[in-house]
Amino acid sequence: MMLFPLWLAVHTADGDPELVQRLQRRDPQALAELYDRYGRIVFSLILRVVRDGGIAEDLVQETFLRVWNRVQGFDAEKGSIGPWLLAVARNRAIDYLRSVAGRERNAVEYEETGHPSLYVDMEHDILTSDKARVIKGALEKLNANQRQVIELAYFEGLSQTEMAERMGQPLGTVKTWVRTALKNLRDELGAAAVSA
Repeated sequence: MMLFPLWLAVHTADGDPELVQRLQRRDPQALAELYDRYGRIVFSLILRVVRDGGIAEDLVQETFLRVWNRVQGFDAEKGSIGPWLLAVARNRAIDYLRSVAGRERNAVEYEETGHPSLYVDMEHDILTSDKARVIKGALEKLNANQRQVIELAYFEGLSQTEMAERMGQPLGTVKTWVRTALKNLRDELGAAAVSA
């Protein structure tokens, strides 16, 4: 499911402040540990966006290099490095899709594809978590159009105008789907948090 990588990054943050400090001191071993901790999640997220293993591997390297070069500006007091790392990865993948080479390579209409075995293993592990089941349940309660606009926004970084064009729907309809999907997710996840 699309939000599992982000959820996992948020919930595997033990030891992140110390790791960030080591990265900021330019400790190469810290970069290796960051990769060991998050490399598989980053690869899975990027692969889901670009749908090409070779390109995903290149973008993973670019992501970790970008983090290494920009970690000086990261404040571990304000958040965990995992979600920031995934945001960098997602942005790199979307930048690729928006590039000329990416547009030519991905000219085919977006469609759900089978998960690579790496992603299936990760998803299976995460599904054992109660919180992951709550997120999956909330997403499954969305109708097909609402789920599609959330996926297009998250994985392809499309604007609402671009979604309307892609889906062949009026912009107002797409805006309603996005607004309703976000409200429903917020309500479901909020209700689950209260009952936990």
